Amino acid sequence: MSNYDPVEVTPLHADEMARMQADALDAIKAARDLDELKQVRLTHVGDRSPIALANREIGVLPPAARAEAGKRIGGARKAIAEGLAVRQAELEAERDERVLVEETVDVTLPSGRAPHGARHPLTTLQERIADVFVAMGYGVAEGPELEGEWFNFDALNISPDHPARSEHDTFFVESVDSGKVLRTQTSPVQIRTLLSRKPPIYVIAPGKVFRTDELDATHTPVFHQIEGLAIDEGLTMAHLKGTLDRFAEVMFGEGITTRFRPNYFPFTEPSAEMDLKCFVCRGDSAIPGNPPCRTCKSEGWIEWGGCGMVNPRVLIACGVDPGRYSGFAFGMGVERTLMFRHNAEDMRDMVEGDVRFTLPFGMEV
Repeated sequence: MSNYDPVEVTPLHADEMARMQADALDAIKAARDLDELKQVRLTHVGDRSPIALANREIGVLPPAARAEAGKRIGGARKAIAEGLAVRQAELEAERDERVLVEETVDVTLPSGRAPHGARHPLTTLQERIADVFVAMGYGVAEGPELEGEWFNFDALNISPDHPARSEHDTFFVESVDSGKVLRTQTSPVQIRTLLSRKPPIYVIAPGKVFRTDELDATHTPVFHQIEGLAIDEGLTMAHLKGTLDRFAEVMFGEGITTRFRPNYFPFTEPSAEMDLKCFVCRGDSAIPGNPPCRTCKSEGWIEWGGCGMVNPRVLIACGVDPGRYSGFAFGMGVERTLMFRHNAEDMRDMVEGDVRFTLPFGMEV
């Protein structure tokens, strides 16, 4: 190296620079983890490191000596940087390997975590019912829970003096004269569908309904219904019976027997109650001398829901020609269906939100 006349800068001597580089590389090799390596980086490459301080001394050298000194510092820095990169990769590999060993999970061990919740069985049952009818070509229709009296009563041929329109049976949102009610059935969805679509119409209307019932083992003021409506040319009670037989078979198993009992509903004519032969005793409990059945109370049959052919007055109110089109409608309680399928005895269990009730149902029913 040329003589540094008139100034001699010790940190820039070749042997001093070699010592700094060797110290840095030794410290890098001695680093046991990434935190120690980070500290080595600060000590030997940081702003206050020996090499950084030596670099600042280049300015005092004669112009002819600056290039040689800069080349020497650059070489040392490159060697240190390469050493840091190699050691960084080694320590990261060691860390990753250690984590794989230390954090390995034995999936066969019993879990100590809190159990997951489950979907509410009423939700999953409604979806399963919808799937049954979608497979038969039906669509799913929805409507508001806050309804006008015309949709909830008048369009369904329910007269103004019908008991269902009193405060003892219906929740009025404001006064009785307001005309605003919480729907007592999902039949208003059928009316809205008839007003907005042209036949042929095949829809089901699942949803929440409201009635002024006391909460007990078999009643609740808020419950769920699944109603169906079919409007087309030439539909008869035979089509209705076949549809509900298929529905019952999916819900309660093959071989289930159904029957229609004559009844009266303002919005259907003729009307019927649909009964199921008890799926527990298969009707045997009604035979004298046989063991009693708690499910059907030894009657042999269980009432499931109402149905019938759509009253022509309902069709006329919605602008459908009853001379050309006929149709059928039906409605079942989802809670009642769930009780039948799974032998649930108390409807209050369905509304209290206790995970001990919902968890056994899992993700499907």
